[in-house]
Amino acid sequence: MQENENIITLVDEEGQEQDFEVMMTLDVEEKEYAILLPVDAGEEEDAYIFKVINEGNDEYTLVAIEDDEEYENVVAAYEAIVDEEEIQ
Repeated sequence: MQENENIITLVDEEGQEQDFEVMMTLDVEEKEYAILLPVDAGEEEDAYIFKVINEGNDEYTLVAIEDDEEYENVVAAYEAIVDEEEIQ
């Protein structure tokens, strides 16, 4: 497999590993978020959004967003960026 620094491996609650491509990171209300897409995703598969927590020493943790309002704010910011890129 070709090395790609935008590919990360996440382990789910059942210990299953899955590779994701980091599509982008963005800041919303002074918090950082990562937009991830499974490497083997089809065209119709949705991306995943995680909050990025800086643990120090270049260590980061991805956390699922549980607050609906926070999630919607990140989705709106992401869609605004995508729409702007499509216009250009």
